[in-house]
Amino acid sequence: MKKRDKIIYWIATVWLSLGMLSTGIVQLIQIEENLKIMELLGYPSYVLSILGVWKILGVIAILIPKFPLLKEWAYAGFFFVMSGAIVSHLAIRDEIVTLFGPSLLLVLTFISWYFRPANRKLI
Repeated sequence: MKKRDKIIYWIATVWLSLGMLSTGIVQLIQIEENLKIMELLGYPSYVLSILGVWKILGVIAILIPKFPLLKEWAYAGFFFVMSGAIVSHLAIRDEIVTLFGPSLLLVLTFISWYFRPANRKLI
């Protein structure tokens, strides 16, 4: 693996991990603003707890060494959660600014997955 690719991987992975960890914690805390957003999107409030737990577990899976199958699942989960968030906001014609966070995390998910080292790949 080239040094450039390794640097790109770690920058994207660290930012992805920080984003998913911070949003996961905020979702577990269930602050009033997040509860209102979930209600506006038409989801029950308990979905926040589910998303929060899975995001935190996904970050752990991506950062720990080995377990390439688990990493693939974590990346897939991040893809589904962020693309689902984008579609949900679009479906209710939410303000375009609400797409920034999920879009950024989706792009970071792709970059981190694409540039991951060979020892972190399934095949």
